[in-house]
Formats: sequence, C-alpha cells, structure tokens
Amino acid sequence: MCFKNLPIEFDAGGRAQLKEDVPDAWSVAVSRPEAAMTDEEREERIRRLMAANGHIKDHTMDPVTRVAGALAVHVTADLDKGQYLDSHSLATLFRGYEVILMGRDPRDAAFISSRACGVCGGVHAHCSAYAVEMAMGLEPPPLATVARNLAETAEMGYDNPLHLYLLAGPDYSEAVVKATNPKLWSKAEKWTCGGTDVHGFSTMSALMTALNPLTGDLYREGLDFTRTAREQFALIYGKYPHPQGVVPGGVSATITLQTLNEYHSRLAKTFDYGSRMVAVWDDLAEFFYESDERYTQVGARPMNFIDTGYWDDGDVYDANYANCDDWGGKRWSTPGVIIDGELVTTNLTDLNMGWEEFVEHSYYDEWDGSRYPTDDLGNPISPYHPWNKQTLPKPTGKNWKEKYTWACTPRWDRQVVEAGAYVRLFLTAMAQQHPTNDFYEATGTSLRMSVPKGFTAEQELEWRVPEVWNAFERNRGRAYHYMFSQLVSLANLLKAYDLMRRGEKQVAAVSPSDLEKHIPRDERRSVGFWGAGRGFLTHHMVMDKGRIQNYQICTPSTINASPRDPFGQPGAYEESVMNTPILEDLSEAGGFTGIDMLRAIRSFDPCMPCTTHVSTPDGTIVREVNTCACGAD
Repeated sequence: MCFKNLPIEFDAGGRAQLKEDVPDAWSVAVSRPEAAMTDEEREERIRRLMAANGHIKDHTMDPVTRVAGALAVHVTADLDKGQYLDSHSLATLFRGYEVILMGRDPRDAAFISSRACGVCGGVHAHCSAYAVEMAMGLEPPPLATVARNLAETAEMGYDNPLHLYLLAGPDYSEAVVKATNPKLWSKAEKWTCGGTDVHGFSTMSALMTALNPLTGDLYREGLDFTRTAREQFALIYGKYPHPQGVVPGGVSATITLQTLNEYHSRLAKTFDYGSRMVAVWDDLAEFFYESDERYTQVGARPMNFIDTGYWDDGDVYDANYANCDDWGGKRWSTPGVIIDGELVTTNLTDLNMGWEEFVEHSYYDEWDGSRYPTDDLGNPISPYHPWNKQTLPKPTGKNWKEKYTWACTPRWDRQVVEAGAYVRLFLTAMAQQHPTNDFYEATGTSLRMSVPKGFTAEQELEWRVPEVWNAFERNRGRAYHYMFSQLVSLANLLKAYDLMRRGEKQVAAVSPSDLEKHIPRDERRSVGFWGAGRGFLTHHMVMDKGRIQNYQICTPSTINASPRDPFGQPGAYEESVMNTPILEDLSEAGGFTGIDMLRAIRSFDPCMPCTTHVSTPDGTIVREVNTCACGAD
C-alpha cells in the first residue's frame, strides 16, 4: 500500500480501486493529511510575538525573476531570534501554454510547449513528443531513444553548471560572504580544503574567490562548460534551445558516426570537470557545517521527493501506457516517490494515480465535474487529476488567505513533495533496479560511480543519502547529478556505437510523410513522463478528432513554488524558508540582506536569474541583489 491519504486500496492481484466505505471519496474534507500548523495557528503565534517583541517584521522580495516567469517571496521574520515565522511564494506571471495548445494539431505540441522555457526548452519538446507518441501508438526505434538520451544528458551538462556556478554559486563567493558575514570569511581564510588535490584550491577563501561573479575561475569555467554541453545538444538536433528535431516516434536528425565522434570529443572533457565540481561542493558543505551547525537547517525540509525517472532503455521503451511500469522501471534513472526518507513506489501508474493539482490559492477558477474516473487501465484518478483539470485563468487581488499566485498546487497523495535533479540520485540509489552498466551502481543507500580516465586517473565517487536535507545537500546533490548524467551519456554513446555497428540506424517510427496517417480520430489520453534540470516533468494530453482537447504541463518549479494547499500545507519553497535560521551579521542598522533565505530558495534551482529586492519595514530598499553581485556592495 503506497497511499496514505487518498482513498485508494489494492486488491490481492495488485489492482487499484477506490475504497468502498468512503463517502465522497475525493472530497478534500474527507481525505486529508494532517498539517503541522494551520495558517490560523501561525497567525496567532505571530500576533502574540508581535505584542511582546518589536523585532517581528514583514519583508518582501519582489521580484525573484525566472527565465520564463517571475517569483516573489513574502516573509515574516523575527530578527531578534533569527528565524522566519511565515512565508508565501508568489509566481507573478501567467504563461498559458495549456490554453494556447487547445485545438491544435498534436504535431505542433513539441514546438509550442518547448517555448515554455528558454533555459530548458529541449526537455519540454521531448516530454511533449512522449505524450503525443503514446496517443498515436508510435514506438520509437532504439537509436531514436538513445539519441534522445544523448541530447538530454547534454542538457543536464548545461543546466547543472549554470545553476552551481552562475546562479547559486555567487551566494557562497568571497564578495557575498565578506559582505554578509565577515566572521565566516575569517574562518574561510584558515580552513584547509579536503579536495585540494582535485579542485586545486588550498583554502576555502581561495575557493570562494573563484566563485566571484565574472572574475572567478569557477564562474568562468562554468560558462565554458555550458557552451560545450549546448554544442553536444546541437550536434543531435541542430540548434539549442527549442529544437526542431524532436518528433513523435523518434527524432528527425540524421545520426552518423561523425555525429557520435564529435559528441564523444566533447563528452570526454566532462569527467575531469565533474570531479572538480563534486570536490568543490563537498568542501563548501563541510565548511559551512563545521563553521556553524545551524547551517544544516538552511532550506531544511523533510525528505519527501517525487520523480518520473529519466532516460529510457531503447530496448524496452514502447510508448505504451499499459507497459509504463515496466519500461519506467528500466530507465537509467528510476522513477518513484520517497516519503519521510522511505521509498514507497517506483511505478509510474502510482505516480499518475496519486497526482492532483489544486487552485484554492491560485489565480484560477476551479473546474466542475470529473470527466474521467479512471485511467485507461482502470486505476482510479481524482477529479483534480491533470486529465480532468481545466485551465481557467482568473486574476484577482492578492490575499494570503485566498489567492496570491499563478502557480497551482500539485500534490502526490495529498502530501507536499519536492522535485529536483538530486531526487534521481535518491530513487536510483534506493531502488537498485537501473540497467546493468560499467559506470554506476546503486547500493540501497548510495550511488557509486566509476569515473573514466581523463587528464586525471580513473577514480571512484560515491554519493550517499544524507542525514539531513537542506540547501547545501541540494547543491551537493546537483554536483553529483552532473557526474551521474554524464556517465549515463557515456553508456548511451557506447550503445549508439553498437547500434550503428549492427546496422540499426533507423531514428523514427514512420516517415514524415506518413505521420499524419497515424493521428487518431477517436478520443485518446496520454502522458509524457520525463524530466528537466530541476527534476519531475509531465505533459498530460487529451486528444479527440485529431486535435488536442486538453493539455496540462506540470513543471518541477510549479511543484516547488506551489502555494498553500486546501489542507493548510505550505509548498516546498515556503516550508524551506520557514525552517531557515537567519545567520548573517545584523550588527549594522538596516544591514539585513536575506542571504540565508536566498540560499534556501536558490538551492532548488528555481529557473530564474537572481534579481531580488528586500524591503525594510518602512518600505525603503536596503539592498538590490542581482545575478552578478548577489548582495555584495
């Protein structure tokens, strides 16, 4: 039994069904989790503290911009005790791609949905192709699936350094640490790095200097490697972002030995770089923990994770929903859900069955009725499931008790879950069901990686399930995920060479001229289970009469940036901020920058440049934080 809150049970044969003795089974008043503290209780606590403590202040960070949207965060902080008492996450931009796709030819979906983001458009194109080919019944040939994997491991090779060195990295740089916590900088000057032999920095202060925006060696090296990864992607699809070569049933690219050799020449550079990246973020985490154990609570929240898995095995993927538990379980990165640190399922049907999206605190009207009570296999699904959801925008005034964001509220089994690239490490390590290969092995509590020889010798790395979950472990996990993704890339490159050697060069299920003949005229439901640089990604689609009738995109940033749900549970950003202590130096009047809160939010890689304004109680801006300076003078 994997569901704790939803009224779903399994019979002796493992078939899911609604519990018979639950009236109004899907009501949020009937099947509801227990929230640790209601908003009313939280407000009453703040009122009591305000009466006794004049240091309770409201602060607004607006905007925290993202590439394809914008984010703002409102907090209530006790500066005297150094803690946040409340937090609200606001997505301030409506994109509406679900509305744009209504009535379209399904072949348009990949090209339109990829515009949802300028950072990771490739993942949306792929996810859309997965949804459309499932509806069409098109099974990509093995080389097509391998080519997709090569493109998507390259996309992770771009996204991870972008986050670690251009977006989150400056929060740990000399410029920021000196400005926000001079005592920490003094410790950094004396602290000897454990990874000196790998990354080359003898002290933490030298490492932090290398993280300085524009001038730091690590910052500039990050720029170089994002370019290399985009070149790899372009070798497969011709351009980045928004590729034109992803099609239902495969890819439209021509894959040759020259393509693979040029890809290989760039991939070979990533292993030395990945080793340095891991050593850097291992040392950063250990330095902060050793300096002050309270840093373990920056961005902390329970280990509640979800991911659809990533990178299919070309020998078993058939685009058939009826077989998705089988081919999903054989992905290079395992799908699944972890609740309170325990693996509860690896079945894609369970992920789909337990998924709901609420709009109680979002700028949308709730839709009426439940059109589909089950999926195509007879598994029960909620009226709030994406196949039943309608996108009904309704912008209104901001009210914390009512509606305050354009982000909806995704939940699995009505629990707050977190998405992230690092979740792939957790699930793959704990499930131990990945394809057999020479480069990584799951142990149940760790992921062991065999890194091939580059300029440095062959070496072994091991990511271990951490004892606590926080901002530093998110960043450390993403560094290990970079290496993981590049090893998956190497395994798939060798697979591509083998397919070419055997003469299996087909990269599409049907020719472009025949694709229209495969568009079904009856009603079909489908879903693309895929991933992004930030984790979980799904595209749910309903087709009828050859046209898209409903299309719902759920991104990892939507999951993490979600507002309160109908049960009073805050989203992942909101929860992580409320758990974050204020550790910066507040000795100077008006010197609050919110750096610890910024580290918490940015650790999710929330697809945004870091332009932030923090306001003081009298409404004046005390500091502007941008991508380059990030709080420094």
